[in-house]
Amino acid sequence: MTIQYSLSDLSDIAKQIISNIEHRIVLFNAPMGVGKTTLIKEICKQLGIEDIISSPTYSLVNEYKNNDLLVYHFDFYRIKDEIEAYDIGFEEYLTSDAWIFIEWPDKVLNLLPENVTTIAIELSEDEKRILTLK
Repeated sequence: MTIQYSLSDLSDIAKQIISNIEHRIVLFNAPMGVGKTTLIKEICKQLGIEDIISSPTYSLVNEYKNNDLLVYHFDFYRIKDEIEAYDIGFEEYLTSDAWIFIEWPDKVLNLLPENVTTIAIELSEDEKRILTLK
């Protein structure tokens, strides 16, 4: 699925993503500043999460809860190698029933299971985003 959108379309885009996701481990691939965290915030909002959603760039992982729903949001931009992901118990998160959103997943590719959903975001020349969901 490929969608072109602007930031004003985020609510609808997040709903489409949720209804088309096959696996709850979701990898977000995009250059810096294209809107990975912004999209994750809106997806969490559409899932019913009321917490303040922020990028876990320094903490590596943020946890968001709403009743029985649990979301783990990872940002691996700063890690140097997969050992740092092991140090925070990353593999244990992967076996949970939670939604797992991962920014900069290329840093932990060898640790990921086969069954994941991938979202790639590119910036078009007219400042819109092009999202590909696989």
